[in-house]
Amino acid sequence: MFTKNSYKIAYTLLVSLVLFTGCKKYLNQQPITEVGTEMVFSDVTSTTKAVAAAYSRLVGDAGYGIRLSLYYPLDNDEMQGPTGNPDNDRRDIARYLTTSGNAQLNNPFNQLFQGIEFANICIDNIPAMDMYKNGTEQQKKQLQRLLGESLTLRAQFYFEAIRNWGDLPAHFNAASSIANDNPFPRQTDRDTLYMKILDDLKTAATLVPWRNEVTAIGDQIDERITKGAVKALRARIALFRGGFSLRKSGTMQRNADYLTYYQIAKDECAEIMASGQHSLNPSFRALWKDQVNARAVTDPNGELMFQASGIGRLGVADTKLAYYNGPTVNNLGNKSINVLPTYFYAFNQNDLRRDVTCAPYNVAADGATKIGQAVSAICDGKYRRDWISNPIVSPADAVQYFSLKWQLIRYSDVLLMFAEAENEINGPTALAYNAINQVRRRGFGKPLSTPDATVDVPAGLSKSAFFNAIVDERSFELGGEGIRKYDLIRWNLLASKIADTKTALLNMANRVAPYNTLPQFMYYNNNSVADDVTLWRNSFYLPEPATAPAGTTRVVWIGTTINTVALARYATGFTTGKSELLPIPQPALDANFNLKQNPGY
Repeated sequence: MFTKNSYKIAYTLLVSLVLFTGCKKYLNQQPITEVGTEMVFSDVTSTTKAVAAAYSRLVGDAGYGIRLSLYYPLDNDEMQGPTGNPDNDRRDIARYLTTSGNAQLNNPFNQLFQGIEFANICIDNIPAMDMYKNGTEQQKKQLQRLLGESLTLRAQFYFEAIRNWGDLPAHFNAASSIANDNPFPRQTDRDTLYMKILDDLKTAATLVPWRNEVTAIGDQIDERITKGAVKALRARIALFRGGFSLRKSGTMQRNADYLTYYQIAKDECAEIMASGQHSLNPSFRALWKDQVNARAVTDPNGELMFQASGIGRLGVADTKLAYYNGPTVNNLGNKSINVLPTYFYAFNQNDLRRDVTCAPYNVAADGATKIGQAVSAICDGKYRRDWISNPIVSPADAVQYFSLKWQLIRYSDVLLMFAEAENEINGPTALAYNAINQVRRRGFGKPLSTPDATVDVPAGLSKSAFFNAIVDERSFELGGEGIRKYDLIRWNLLASKIADTKTALLNMANRVAPYNTLPQFMYYNNNSVADDVTLWRNSFYLPEPATAPAGTTRVVWIGTTINTVALARYATGFTTGKSELLPIPQPALDANFNLKQNPGY
């Protein structure tokens, strides 16, 4: 694991290097320390610190610490953004009212390209090191891994930028080598960018070890990228390359060669599954409560394949996970992401993932006692302050950064990507069923490898029906993990799912079937510390009792707030042929006259 100190040193070294070699033509300021590549890339230790600086650009306030993870993926058909008036800020992003001058666009845009630049410096310099060619076998293996990690990080930064902004300039060398020749680059078609990073990841997979090979090359077992993460990212990007996206014409298009990329995704996922390096934690709840929120150092199953790790309790390199989102504790926290009532009721009542993904309570001043909330005020639950341990956070502590890790790729996603790709290529084969059913069985607390007709996807489905099952299962499994909006875009389903959700919310508010038998009131147990369904005395699915159960407090569960709070702000500005991409930030357009704005803005 990279420490706070190694991140700080690495970041300082590479920032100095960027200022000195890449940008000195354009800057009047002199860096405090001028560092040449010979010093940064002199041995394994210093090179590791340089790559750590590239890792650090994943997190912080402008990265997956909050904006890329919790602002940009909303609204979708699972979650919605914060209450309040339009603000040219985070609320407008969630409601698809974003303009090029939105205050939350420029810093994430710049940080992604800063991450690309940091990775480029490593990619350009590591192969040129004498130690890379002439060091010991261990040194060469370690440097090869660092090169593969840098290629993977660059691919991740580019992928995140493309799925939010579409066509972008191509920066595949350090700025010092290209700035003079092309200081104002034009946008490159995203398909070309995707092809480059897919090729890079194919190379990276030959350089980076599997999980069980890390110690053999002299490295520690930690959260750094291993071969499974490289292959899983390549599969994910291939599905996006083979999916729909908003083009310059203002229409959603998918290329005719899309099956080529589904095959890549299938092959990569199949290799991961066959490797035996990764498996599902048998308990979905334990994965999140006892692993992610417990800030566990090791992951015995290897399910958490690619993580963005926050450190330092500062905005530059930590995360606000469980502060911006999740239930409040002692009135501390923003609770700015709400589960849509329709998503809560989309879960089967026996699906254990509902009570992990959805947290219908806030926490009292003692840090333990739960206060039930209305269905329109449910918070997302995978990152919760009251679940944080190792160490626990005092309920009186006003800290906003908890050093939780944003999960970029989990093994369950690999299984679901495989099922999707296999179905697209060959239809719903036994292999596709086996992959999706492992995920479903875990969700219902069943043995992973034992067929169970009570929870398995029904046999004999058509290709289209199996695809619909995948669409649903990805939502139940990956809800609140920043994936759903982008899945719906690549399937060209975002517009229809938003429209369907608006209709369903209105039906729920008006108590139209299938919502006509749901309780108007829910009763939660007083002084309860339960963080699941046992907090509540009556059923979520049946009319409320005629009299209040003893020892409970009543909550207006389904009332006018669904219409006036949830529906009133849900995706209000969504426009097909525009909202599938964000606008290019105005400062970027001002700095580079060759950049063109995205359709509709």
